[in-house]
Amino acid sequence: MDAELDRLVRFRRDLHRMPELDDDLPRTIAYVRTVLEGLRCTVTEPCRSTLCAYFDLGRPETVAIRTDMDALPVREATGAPFASEHPGCMHACGHDGHMAMALATAVWVDRVVAGEEPDVRPEDLPRNVLVVFQPAEETTGGAKRVCESGVFEAHRAQRIFGFHLWPDLPEGVIASRPGALLARSSETTAVFHGRASHIAKFREGRDALGAAARFVVGSKWLSNRLAQDEPMTVRFGHLEAGTVRNAVAAEARAEGSLRVFSDAMFARAQDELRALARTAADEEGVSFELHFSEGYPPVVNDAGLFEAVSRALPELAPVDEPLLIAEDFSFYQRALPGVFLLLGTGTGIPLHAENFDFDERVLLTGLSAYRRLLMMV
Repeated sequence: MDAELDRLVRFRRDLHRMPELDDDLPRTIAYVRTVLEGLRCTVTEPCRSTLCAYFDLGRPETVAIRTDMDALPVREATGAPFASEHPGCMHACGHDGHMAMALATAVWVDRVVAGEEPDVRPEDLPRNVLVVFQPAEETTGGAKRVCESGVFEAHRAQRIFGFHLWPDLPEGVIASRPGALLARSSETTAVFHGRASHIAKFREGRDALGAAARFVVGSKWLSNRLAQDEPMTVRFGHLEAGTVRNAVAAEARAEGSLRVFSDAMFARAQDELRALARTAADEEGVSFELHFSEGYPPVVNDAGLFEAVSRALPELAPVDEPLLIAEDFSFYQRALPGVFLLLGTGTGIPLHAENFDFDERVLLTGLSAYRRLLMMV
């Protein structure tokens, strides 16, 4: 156990020192490749800034695990002796921990294949193993490109698992739920075009700010109504309009986010928001544009696979309600059955915070879970 924890700590701290952003991950990829190329696996790069380690055990099917490699543009303030060596960049979302668990799992699979694990035989692994290290989870959704690369079809992958460190759960607790777990996130932008005039002659103007205000307030009521049928939310965090205080605004822009858990609700919410924007624009005599980004799909755990996971991990705690954050693991679940799990750190320090940190002993819990999932029939 001490050797395993030492390995996890070394991987995590080495990677924590070298945070890199988006697809630009040269040091991280070089580190991961160095570890993997010392193992009995085939290392490939199926798409840009992605590494895959394939352990061919001669089985007809393959199980995959996934980790993300990118960091965040956050200036670290942990004071840790292994703090970021890249100013303005930090592993503030736990991806260093995710990579450490994936690398340690790969090392364990290698030891099993070599007959070096005293309690596990190679035949205890019923599937080949594919370990995926992907970029751009925080930005452009690197998972989508991995799915499009054909790597899962090439290796006959039939299921996939992933973890996310979770500060709001007690330390060492693994939690998830069948069906919807995390939300689809769509950046939503409403732009209203009016006509400027002096406030003394406001009847000659067309009030874009007034239309935007009606729309933003109405969207809160709309969100509350739609959420009665299915969990969702839409909120606007940035509103910009006009140029001076004593003129009717010729243009207004509201920026927000739509979060849903199904394609049906995504379509419904878009339709209802368009109708709301049209009403607000008509009342002020202005025109409007409404844009929705494609975003990431919702993370939806496969029901049948989740049932099997629950048997393999009897300690699995329930997540009572779907969570409104987004994760690009969802793309994998559209390519093959998958289950996403949350691993509690118990710190309560928010993800993406400049002081985000955790006790690395929780990574042993994640490693143990990965092992049991790989041995699951």
